[in-house]
Amino acid sequence: MKYILLDRDGTIIEDKHYLCDPEGVELCPNAGQGLKAMQDAGYGLIVVTNQSGIGRGYYTTSDMEAVNTRMAQLLAGDGIEFKAVYHCPHAPDQKCDCRKPAPGMFDQAISEFGMNPEDCFVIGDKICDVELGMARKARSILVRTGKGLKEEPDCIGKAAYIADDLLDASEYIKRAIDE
Repeated sequence: MKYILLDRDGTIIEDKHYLCDPEGVELCPNAGQGLKAMQDAGYGLIVVTNQSGIGRGYYTTSDMEAVNTRMAQLLAGDGIEFKAVYHCPHAPDQKCDCRKPAPGMFDQAISEFGMNPEDCFVIGDKICDVELGMARKARSILVRTGKGLKEEPDCIGKAAYIADDLLDASEYIKRAIDE
């Protein structure tokens, strides 16, 4: 199976700045349709998310898991299932190998799923997501949701594609695999 690694906040769900209440979870526009199209194209979906709010003491791992559960519930009606959710709990000033763009979460997925990273896509709304893909020679897609519009100038020439949202990203992926 081939895989797509996806950022969470600003890519799948609206970025609410240290979201820790599952009642605040809202899907980004066209997220469900895009994820469904990716899954229907034969890709396993994996979430890779920086959660520095844990390291900063703003919320707990349990709070983050409640948000992830709510996200999964909102998408389950469309038959969308995440194969795994990896998170970096560290604050930016903590030294770790998992905070994007460091490849720790991607390496964990490679180990767990036996994937070839060059067959993968990485999708997110920030330069760190694009650089995560680049670190393992996966194709990176920047979405213009979340912080994507602001980050776009830094991603030109680095991202394989710049998409309006996850539905647009899924259409690019379908074109790329048909080539």
